[in-house]
Amino acid sequence: MTSADLLPATVLQRKAVVYVRQSSQSQVMTNLESQRRQYDLVDIARKYGFADIEVIDDDLGRSASGTVARPGFDRLVAWLCAGKVGAVLCFDASRLARNGRDWHHLLELCGLVEARVIDHDGVYNACHPNDRLLLGMKGSISEFELGVLRARMYEAARSKAHRGELRLSVPFGYIWHREAGLGLDPDIRLQEVIRLIFARFRQLASARQVLLSMKAEQIHFPRPADEGRMTNCVWQPVRYRNVISVLKNPFYAGAYVYGKSEKRTSIVEGRARRTYGHYKPAGTWEVMIKDHHEGYIGWEEYERNQRQLALNAYGRSDGVKSGRGGKALLSSLLTCARCGQRLSVCYRGGPISQPVYRCDKGNLAGLPRCMIFGAPKIDTAVARELLRAVEPLAIEAAIEAEQMHRKQQDDQRQILDLELQQARYEAGLAERRYAACDPDNRLIAAQLEKNWEIALRRVHDLETRQPAENPTTIEVDPGAFANLAENLSAAWNAPDVTMRARQQLLRTLIADIIVDVDDAIRDVVLTIHWRGGQHSELRVRKPRSGEHGSTTAEDALEVMRSMAGRWSDEHIAATLNRMGFPTGQGKTWTAHRVRSVRYVRGIDAYRSADKNGEWLTQAEAAKALAVSSHMIRKLVSTGVLPAVQIVPRAPY
Repeated sequence: MTSADLLPATVLQRKAVVYVRQSSQSQVMTNLESQRRQYDLVDIARKYGFADIEVIDDDLGRSASGTVARPGFDRLVAWLCAGKVGAVLCFDASRLARNGRDWHHLLELCGLVEARVIDHDGVYNACHPNDRLLLGMKGSISEFELGVLRARMYEAARSKAHRGELRLSVPFGYIWHREAGLGLDPDIRLQEVIRLIFARFRQLASARQVLLSMKAEQIHFPRPADEGRMTNCVWQPVRYRNVISVLKNPFYAGAYVYGKSEKRTSIVEGRARRTYGHYKPAGTWEVMIKDHHEGYIGWEEYERNQRQLALNAYGRSDGVKSGRGGKALLSSLLTCARCGQRLSVCYRGGPISQPVYRCDKGNLAGLPRCMIFGAPKIDTAVARELLRAVEPLAIEAAIEAEQMHRKQQDDQRQILDLELQQARYEAGLAERRYAACDPDNRLIAAQLEKNWEIALRRVHDLETRQPAENPTTIEVDPGAFANLAENLSAAWNAPDVTMRARQQLLRTLIADIIVDVDDAIRDVVLTIHWRGGQHSELRVRKPRSGEHGSTTAEDALEVMRSMAGRWSDEHIAATLNRMGFPTGQGKTWTAHRVRSVRYVRGIDAYRSADKNGEWLTQAEAAKALAVSSHMIRKLVSTGVLPAVQIVPRAPY
């Protein structure tokens, strides 16, 4: 340690650097006296005779533990290396560094350029062994002090957390009471919105679909308005992060959790850099106390939600994704019996594409695919099996579905009512503020009047969104569903029913489908695992290459072959329509369509009796005998005139 009289002129000609630092932003905002004392080091530098004084305060709010980048300290080191610094002034050693690497590196540079280190105790020359020893001890004590303080604070926090008493930052919907501890937020509107998210996820099994349904109903969610302290909030349209954070947070299941995330340290450009907020798996949390407080859902439902979210994100083989629409009914529901891989869906066929199920595991490894087959026939067969299974309970299921729909409408109406109540309160508050304002102060009165108008406009918008009807009880007439069991197929194929709704209904009854292909007989073998634990096997013929679903039925072709040699295409079309045989595309028959099928199938055309003299049609016989067709039918029915009818309902 030296005195001011021993500072050489070469040192005083260089600049003196005053290094100012505080460890956190809260210290910067509250510990103002520490800042003032550090800035007062400028006066001390002048007393020692320095004319050029530079203040470095870039590191305010940054820790000196060595895991956070400090641009101010790096600038100080760069000036030392350039020989521009004569003295480094700091309040104490802990301001410069709280880790041995930075501290001893700084002392080494000060010794090389003969720069002094100055604090309130005196002036230190790093070239002298005694001063160097004292500075080294100060640095070690500063580093040790940080470790002791951190260990004490962490152990105290862990001890309180193990008892569930550490007051962590809690999500929306909860609040820390002064004496009662953690409890529900008294805001009823906020509680109902959170409960609505869980109810929608129970119904839709997809976080994105929950978001879309809430956006369609213009439901809002709170957002912090006080920089994360969550003591004040503003209501804004719901976002995906709101939905997913509610679904994934265990606090809503009544569990107290501490240590959900961890910090990680990595070496970046030769320095340790620490990052925070890396979430850990549920089984590795440091503290988890179930039934710690009142929850919005139970723990079993929380775990079920996490499994469903994981399946939606990754589509693993041990579960099923939620229904997401598209053209394939069994998307993400089929499992390959040969390799255990989920079958994927692709589309083929140009503009009017058709879904195809295929197993891609072998193809990714350069091997042939396990299986590939078209989706329409498989989907139709599984849907038919599903309708057959639910037909006995169709009426009860329809009544329960109607009751659920009514309850959903009531929940939505309650959310709107609570939002309208809050809007009316805010409008009344804005009115009272405007009335309390001095009318002569137009600068304030104009803004308060504008706020009042905005609040009134919001009340008007919410009133227009209120439904006209407001039923108080849920009553369903069972007689309205009396014939529903007979019309399940029509309800399933109704144009208003979306593919997503069909997929969701399918997933409520079917847990999984194991599929294999019997190449010997070209059958797709489906083993259906029902939710109740039952299993059933279903076989569907696999179409050959080039075969499509618009093929004419064999019964219709047999009628066509029987009548083609004796009857015209018009008569054949009329007969097929009377017998109820549609075309391959589900349309009615015409002479042109009969002619096209005969041409493709190689069926000989109609040969009139005028050409071979063997047979006459009913119309030709009536014309030859100059009588009516009614008379010909009467002669045939009495047995006077022999006649042949190829198939029932065909003409003579």
